[in-house]
Amino acid sequence: MERRLFGAAAEASRSAGWTAYDSGKIAAAERHYSTAVRAAASADDPVIGANTLAFWAIPHYSTGNPLGAVDLIEAALSQAPRAGSARLTSMLHARACRAHAHVGDTRAADRAADRSANAALDAYENAGPIEDDLPCVYWYNLGETHQLLGSSALNLGNPKRALAHFLEASDAHTSQEAYNAAAFPRGHSIYLARLAEAHLSLGDIDAAVATAHDAVDRMGGITSAHGTHTLEDLRKKLLRRRGIPVVADFLDYTGTE
Repeated sequence: MERRLFGAAAEASRSAGWTAYDSGKIAAAERHYSTAVRAAASADDPVIGANTLAFWAIPHYSTGNPLGAVDLIEAALSQAPRAGSARLTSMLHARACRAHAHVGDTRAADRAADRSANAALDAYENAGPIEDDLPCVYWYNLGETHQLLGSSALNLGNPKRALAHFLEASDAHTSQEAYNAAAFPRGHSIYLARLAEAHLSLGDIDAAVATAHDAVDRMGGITSAHGTHTLEDLRKKLLRRRGIPVVADFLDYTGTE
């Protein structure tokens, strides 16, 4: 009973950490995640522990501490064998790829991200049906894997590889494996913004603007600091092309001067 209570406390703190992070309250998120990790350790639950560390890594690699995120994911991967889920292991490797990609556009970071990407896809090949897997990875399928790997490729300055992953996310082998845009509108808006950035980097302005419009429309009414930051970053990149009429129309539509 005591271990189950610690596990419940860990999950509650992890959820509070994610909510705080997505509301832009980074310091509060750190406190909640720290509490969650301690409670997970007291529960001796490798699933809760690994999942909590994976979520904690996100604000670290998103706000300027990618090496700290790498450490958190490595700690999570050390618990993964006890969890017994290839899907969870794949997700952790995909998060490691994201962390390494944020380290910088260097050969070492590129190699580390590439190893993690391959490990994520290899592990996923052994994943069983999602309905039979751990509840904490209900959201993670092959489409989500490709979205994460595409985002990593974009961070590493490889928009062509990023575009291939983003398109694969939508065309994943079966409808169950494609990224579930309807279920995750905030996430879908973020991924669309990154897809638009890939198109922009490859010089396809029309595709970039059309995708950017879709991203903004899908984000409408959803409060998310993470999502808002991603869209603002895209708009800053589009500002450099504001002399192009379709770009100017988009900037006017989104209220950007």
